[in-house]
Amino acid sequence: MDTIEVSNLNRQFLFRQKHVGQSKAKVAREAVLRFRPHIKITPYHANVKDPEFNVDFFKQFNVVLNGLDNLDARRHVNRLCLASGVPLVESGTTGFLGQVTVHVKGKTECYECQSKPAPKTYPVCTITSTPTKFVHCIVWAKDLLFAKLFGNKNQENDLNVRSTDASSSSEHSEDVFERRAAEDVEQYGRRIYDHVFGYNIEVALRNEETWKNRNKPRPVYSKDVLPPKPVGQNGNKDKASNTGDPSSVSAMSSLGLKNPQDLWSLRENSEVFLEALRLFFSKREKEIGQLGFDKDDQLAVEFVTSAANIRAASFGIPLHSLFEAKGIAGNIVHAVATTNAIIAGLIVLEAIKVLQNDVKSYRMTYCLEHPSRKMLLMPVEPFEPNKSCYVCSETPLTLEINTHRSKLRDFVDKIVKAKLGMSLPLIMHGVALLYEVGDDLEEDEVANYAANLDKVLSELPSPVTGGTILTVEDLQQELKCSINIKHREEFDEEKEPDGMVLSGWTPALAAEKTKTLDNGPSSSNASQTVPLESEDNDEIEIILKDPEILAAGKKRKSSDVSVAVDSEILSVTGAMLTKKKVEEDDSNNDIVMVDGKLDPNKKKRVQ
Repeated sequence: MDTIEVSNLNRQFLFRQKHVGQSKAKVAREAVLRFRPHIKITPYHANVKDPEFNVDFFKQFNVVLNGLDNLDARRHVNRLCLASGVPLVESGTTGFLGQVTVHVKGKTECYECQSKPAPKTYPVCTITSTPTKFVHCIVWAKDLLFAKLFGNKNQENDLNVRSTDASSSSEHSEDVFERRAAEDVEQYGRRIYDHVFGYNIEVALRNEETWKNRNKPRPVYSKDVLPPKPVGQNGNKDKASNTGDPSSVSAMSSLGLKNPQDLWSLRENSEVFLEALRLFFSKREKEIGQLGFDKDDQLAVEFVTSAANIRAASFGIPLHSLFEAKGIAGNIVHAVATTNAIIAGLIVLEAIKVLQNDVKSYRMTYCLEHPSRKMLLMPVEPFEPNKSCYVCSETPLTLEINTHRSKLRDFVDKIVKAKLGMSLPLIMHGVALLYEVGDDLEEDEVANYAANLDKVLSELPSPVTGGTILTVEDLQQELKCSINIKHREEFDEEKEPDGMVLSGWTPALAAEKTKTLDNGPSSSNASQTVPLESEDNDEIEIILKDPEILAAGKKRKSSDVSVAVDSEILSVTGAMLTKKKVEEDDSNNDIVMVDGKLDPNKKKRVQ
């Protein structure tokens, strides 16, 4: 779905300044045809998860080369490649690190056989009450405040919404985030500001036990930071919004702030906060109630940066520039052109081996930041399929859950979609169908399944209790797995925030110090760790055991090597798939690029 941004220009050779704002897939095709005019390339500005890119679509190809930028899409393509029997060459880069892996059904592990890095999560109490790092303030501003003001109003949110003790008067039980009748946006913005940065901090300070061993935060009220006059009078308030393009609306522009790498003062952050809120309500009001944070949404980034900085100031945490805050909020590791070039070359090498059916030569290659035994590239033979993988080996899973308290909606959202990555799930208990989604359902079926979502598991038409075996299936991905339900009364809110625990599944790596994945004793006494990120979050690390074994290119065992590489962020354009119709004339080679949203009525081959 991507379009070209200015920040893309420094790490590839297909796009130029004039292409900013255009489809990556379409421009890439045009650029390639300039130096290879006789080949056929079909670009799709579309989402690879759209239903038209189904198993039959994937069966057209000899090999799929993945250049995706998120875990969810990668898992989806992995499952479609398994279902269609098409080899997958997967890849990813992050800074100086990268990897290329080959996945062939029945011969090598699939993309999901081993655990993958996941975004770090933080305890709710740390985010809402006791932040100590700027990233805690970013998470609060992005996932709580932004979501509360501009997102789905029905979504649960841990922000305090009461303006005073609700028990003292019924009039104070209203949600403070609701805009009052006849309240102009300036008044509303200041009221929100005073509530979240002033009143809520005062409420937190009442719990003296919390602050015995911590520095106390300082409540911040708008009257103490800003003059009573409206913000932005010295700027050009509506300059950015006159284009008619909502995405061009900018608080920085209307306030005359130009450099995103400048560190704003508390007053400047307060002005940006109020101006961004004003612009959302005056220029993008139709979107309110359905917005989610997007790192490419300038106004959203401005709002989150300013809110995080004001909160950081309150808690004595150093402030950050918009450039820095955007990197943290968007989980961005800035790309390195040479890493991308190396990984792109390795992708093609593995694709050639797949097309030649040279199975013995397949390699999974890891690009390191620092040499290991004088090697920056670490090629190893692929694993065999993991027999405990629920995706390619269909191993049953076990779910510990309180069946008397958890609803079917919790199971669908937290397990089926978030952990198992299913897009169009179908859930069965024996022959009873508990939940299904799809365009071909009757109205009464849709209503019935919607009603089931709000029922606790033990009260469903076919009750789900301890010992129940559920079958979960995704018809689009042609994936089916069984889940054994184990009833459990209590969960640790800090360690098990979902209130349920899934096992027999290869979970995403926790963002803690690295753990090895050894299945048995290692012949090596020492392991070498290479951190993937230099920040203090200790998000991900690579562990290479016994580099001599790897350097020799011998068969890899899990006791010899354990590698976890962040493949969330990469810059290879789209998902490239080479067409199965192989003809003698090279000019008939087809390449398909899947990259954005597609109008099914306009689907056609571009010659």
